This record gives sequence, structure tokens and C-alpha cells, in this order.
Amino acid sequence: MDVSSGLVDFLALVNRSNGLLPRVLTASLVLVVFWLGYRTVRRPIETALARTEMQPAVKRLLVDKLLRTTVLLVAVVMAADQLGINVGAAVASLGVAGIALGFAAQDSVANMIAGVLIVWDRPFQVGHWIEVEGEFGCVSEITLRSTRIRTLRNTMVVIPNRRIIDATVENASMLGALRVDVPVGIAYRERIDEARAVLLGAVATLDDLRDDRQPDVVVTELGGSSVNLAVRVWIDSGEQSRAVYARVLECAKSALDEAGIEIPFPHLQLVVNDAGQKLRLDRPAAPGEPGA
Repeated sequence: MDVSSGLVDFLALVNRSNGLLPRVLTASLVLVVFWLGYRTVRRPIETALARTEMQPAVKRLLVDKLLRTTVLLVAVVMAADQLGINVGAAVASLGVAGIALGFAAQDSVANMIAGVLIVWDRPFQVGHWIEVEGEFGCVSEITLRSTRIRTLRNTMVVIPNRRIIDATVENASMLGALRVDVPVGIAYRERIDEARAVLLGAVATLDDLRDDRQPDVVVTELGGSSVNLAVRVWIDSGEQSRAVYARVLECAKSALDEAGIEIPFPHLQLVVNDAGQKLRLDRPAAPGEPGA
């Protein structure tokens, strides 16, 4: 009795295996065909994209991410259908799970969408010098999740893409030549033309400045304690901007000191009248106050 029962079970298993084996082979064949198809069409697509002005990051996104993922999903769905899996029910289940996962990973999804927008809109590219969220450096890599910036401190700053999309980005490399403005203040009693001549003579000795655009000095503000000037020089690239800024500031201070031109600091001036009372000269005298 046991022998006959075991024989029946074995024959039933063989029958099920005979029915399942062709399906497995067919599903495997579907996967192989789709993989070979992807490998076949990938090279012509890459060649066509190479002739366009599209950024390398966009090309990688289209070929390595979008095309491969699409082919893989279609191949898996068709292979599952050959195995007798209810694809519709599975997709519905994945949809419910996807909604729950979407709520849990909404920040990651937002970063990915922002990454696509950055690659598409091109506010900067790899190799550009930019300033964003108080960080200045060279763009090292743009991924779907974040942008990596190598700073002048030789540190790598990783900023999520969604924060970059919402921030103000200053690109120091997009337009070529760059102007560096260095603020300098002189006392009100000093002559502006004399200070301008001293400052221009000082920056004329500096390297890394463009020859086709001459430095200039302009008045930017009549401040509370000083006449504020800006020494404006032109350089070739954003990589030099911070170093040139520091050198211009240092040589401006040294040149003004050597010329005897005062660089004031905020202060309160007092005067004593004949009665020995102190009057503040930084505001009009109030009614009834001595000197009113």
C-alpha cells in the first residue's frame, strides 16, 4: 500500500515537472532574448547620443538607468507570465507597497527628481566652480541623489539635490572671465583720486590678472565712518577668485598704509564745550540740550 502510494506521488511529481520545465525554459529564453536585445541596441544609442551636445550625465541617465530599467521590467513581466504568475495581481500588490514606500522615501524621491532637473537645466556642470549654501568649490560629481563639491580646503561637500534646487547658485565658471570686487574704506578727509591711484598702482604688481581688462576703483557707498571703495580686478577662472581676493586685500592695506591714507573703523566722536559738557556729534542736539 505504501509502495503504490509513493509511486503515485512520484508520477504526479513527474507530471508537474514535465509541465513546469517548458515554462521555465521559455521564461529563461525570454530573459536572454531581452538581454541580448538591450546589448544590441545600446551601442547605436550611445553612438547617436555622442553626436549631440547633451551632457555626459544625461547620457548615462538615459542609457544606463532609463533604458536598462525599462528593458529589465518588461522582460521580468513577460517571463513571469510564462511561468503562470498572475502579473496583474502582482502589479496591484506592488502598487500598494509602492505607495507605502513612497511616503517613507519621499525625500529620496525628491532628491532624484531634483537631480534630473539639475542635469536637464544645467545650472552648472562637472568642473565648474560654484558657490551654494555658503560652500565654494569645484563640482566633482552630479548624481541622482546629491551633488559633490570639492572645496578649497580639499574637503568633499555632499549636498542633497533638492536643497540645491531651492538655493541660489552662483556659477563662477559659466561665463569665462570673472570680476573680483574687493571692498576698501578710506576716511572722509582723504582724497578719493589719491586713494584710487595708490590702489591701482598696488594691484598692477599682482599676477593672475587679465591683461585685456584693466582694474578700476569705484565708490560704492558713503558709509557712517568711511568712504567705501571697491577695487575691481578681472581673472580667468573662478578657481583663482578667493586667492586673488586675499592678495588684493592685503596689498591694498599695505599700499594705503605706506601712502599715509587712513583706513577708518567705526567710532564715536565727542567734543567738549566751554562749560565742560560733552556733546555727541553723531546726531543733532535735542531741544534744550547744550548746543541746540
